[in-house]
Amino acid sequence: MNTVQVSTLSRSYEVRIGSGILPSLGNAVCTSTEAKKCMVVSGENVFPHYGDTVMRSLREAGLEAENIIFPSGETTKCLRYYGQLLEAMAEKKLTRSDCVIALGGGVTGDLAGFATATYQRGIAFIQVPTTLLAAVDSSVGGKTAINLPQGKNQVGAFHQPSLVLCDTDTLSTLPEREFLAGMAEVIKTAVLFDADLFDDLQHRAIDLAGIIESCVMWKAAIVKEDEFDTGRRRLLNLGHTFGHAVESCSHYEMLHGEAVAVGLSMICRAAVSFRMLDAIACDAVISLLQEYGLPTQCAYSAQQLYDAMLLDKKFSHGKLHLIVPRSIDWCEDIAVTPDEARIWLERGLSGTACGQTSK
Repeated sequence: MNTVQVSTLSRSYEVRIGSGILPSLGNAVCTSTEAKKCMVVSGENVFPHYGDTVMRSLREAGLEAENIIFPSGETTKCLRYYGQLLEAMAEKKLTRSDCVIALGGGVTGDLAGFATATYQRGIAFIQVPTTLLAAVDSSVGGKTAINLPQGKNQVGAFHQPSLVLCDTDTLSTLPEREFLAGMAEVIKTAVLFDADLFDDLQHRAIDLAGIIESCVMWKAAIVKEDEFDTGRRRLLNLGHTFGHAVESCSHYEMLHGEAVAVGLSMICRAAVSFRMLDAIACDAVISLLQEYGLPTQCAYSAQQLYDAMLLDKKFSHGKLHLIVPRSIDWCEDIAVTPDEARIWLERGLSGTACGQTSK
């Protein structure tokens, strides 16, 4: 098992990564929280695989354990299920010294995290990611949120977990599409920070535990520096500004990672057109995304995407922060007006900036 330490102003905690570590969850809860009672929050596609192991581990550690299961999919991140979870926590008489365990992917982690951030003004929660995307990205850093009909992650809070326990064996039951969607966040991390990782991905030199650890280490460093997303942490939004608009326009039929892949492709194309990125680097990024079966184009118009993008929470003081690749492992945060953002969007959609974008 490998361990990455995440240190923030709010809380310091461990991310434990390894094979076959899920049965140790109960003891881990006891050493990382004061809980005597736990509620496991999971999805209908995940709990049948791992619920028995988790519940047994918690009870063998002397913990009182309950569970609640929600439908799978992004639409679960909504006010309806948020309210249901809060009511279930109250009905089971969870107190501020108890904890919630998010067993699943990013949707489960976001929903459970936001509920614990607000229930009794904040109780502990533990992330147990079972998707690659959650393991390398959403389970770490304390961003929690639910969606509104008007946009993604419009209601949320920063609430750091007490522990992240990532058993790589749980990724074996992932559908291929879900696994590849997680690779979009891995590729995003490589473009942001790590040319060596980018090269390894190009050559299919994949060590799953090693990739997860690398991504978590990069994110931990950024989160330590900027926990509340007011400066350097904005770099982690590479591909997300356009990607969230794509995701919203698809009514969440596209997976988050798929939408990020499209958003990353678009910002690369636009950067080439503004002479901020070399066309060869753009081709390399888009080719890598395609190599892992990820989409690099979408069918939505500039107007549709622009309307969705106007609701992005990254707008502040009339400006939107775009994370723009300058080379592999160097990206820049630039602030643009809504009119300028539309031009970036249109150029990202044009498909003429570099050779691979027509695929």
